[in-house]
Amino acid sequence: MTNKELLYVEDALGHETFMKSCSFQTSNQLKDTTLSSYVKELETIHNNLFNKFLNLL
Repeated sequence: MTNKELLYVEDALGHETFMKSCSFQTSNQLKDTTLSSYVKELETIHNNLFNKFLNLL
């Protein structure tokens, strides 16, 4: 893996970590159960993307 590719993966990992954190915090703050459930699904999606990027290393 080139240095540029490694930097891209590290950047993507940072973005996915941020999105997981935001999704988690938001889903816990929402009072609407349907919307909270949807945001929890987004958290799962970002967690899966994080793991896929991590597996590239």
